[in-house]
Amino acid sequence: MADILVVAGEASGDQHGADVVRALRARAPSLRFFGMGGKHLAGAGVELLYGAHEVSVMGISEVLPRLPRILSVMRGLELAAADRRPAVALLVDIPDFNLRLAARLKAQGVKVAYYVSPMLWAWREGRVRQVAARVDEMLCILPFEEPFYRQRGVQARYVGNPVVEQVPAPAPAAAFRAALGVADVPTVALLPGSRPSEVRRILPALVGAAQRLVAARPGLQLLVPLAPTIPRESISGAFAKAGLSPVLVDGRAPEVVGASDAAVVASGTATLEAGMMERPFVVVYGVSWLTWLVGRLMLRVAHVSLVNLLAGRRVVPELIQLDMTPERISAAVQRVWDEGPARAAQLQGLREVKEALGPPGAAARAAEAVLGLL
Repeated sequence: MADILVVAGEASGDQHGADVVRALRARAPSLRFFGMGGKHLAGAGVELLYGAHEVSVMGISEVLPRLPRILSVMRGLELAAADRRPAVALLVDIPDFNLRLAARLKAQGVKVAYYVSPMLWAWREGRVRQVAARVDEMLCILPFEEPFYRQRGVQARYVGNPVVEQVPAPAPAAAFRAALGVADVPTVALLPGSRPSEVRRILPALVGAAQRLVAARPGLQLLVPLAPTIPRESISGAFAKAGLSPVLVDGRAPEVVGASDAAVVASGTATLEAGMMERPFVVVYGVSWLTWLVGRLMLRVAHVSLVNLLAGRRVVPELIQLDMTPERISAAVQRVWDEGPARAAQLQGLREVKEALGPPGAAARAAEAVLGLL
């Protein structure tokens, strides 16, 4: 009976990791799992030593106050691995944490499979050397990542993208509204993110944009999916101060986008999920000024959203940092709301991105790769 260490630290990584764990259990029922994650990994039968919320922060200024606790969690996982001696570690995303943990695990002789590649093709390419030394196999979820790593001496394979199988099939908005139990009226979806730090920066602009959209379209329904890491009152309170009453949905972000006529989505995995739902949307993002200035110096790509990166062109509008204003967000939504060239062009681009990701089955292929390391 072998143990596998699983480490994820965000809502999307928690879901992706849980899918792989279930695929592993189906193939090798005697495996045991422990580590760090959220409700999805717990539901998949992983013994959680730490919760994903312990390390769910982004940005230099946001990480520094939490650093002692983050290092304590890393040390705890290192000691647990030394005690239980897992055959393999499945590390999911959160590269600043997981690449450091990988070095400690390799020192113990633990084989490391890394699922959801760090975006080294976008910035900090020099860390590829760390990956080569610390990771036995990189399991890529974007098609262009496998050749990027292989050309640099890293064992890598594209297993497909988990979003393809995690989101429901596209359907009319009315069908998703019925499934969510909300009114079948014109609807905009607002996705402020899953990390408390990003929500604090993004939510005010979304609330302001919502005010303008409601004024332009009386009777407009606002839908907001809630990540498990975000307190409900922090979202409802912000909208209430602006005189708005959105419908809050626990999770189910892809379905919320499917129920909408248009959406505003915080940059990250959610943009890819939104793209799979074939609804027009606008990407927003904001970080601390320190993080922004450092990022501008290091970033090597023309786009920040996964949809635009995969398309190789600007399919969806990106309103980042100073551009993330209520006025610009609402104007961008209005441009793609009604039938016309702008909406049609975006939807065609989203269909092309979906085709590029290939068929479902990422979790199953990732599980086979992990078993290959046992």
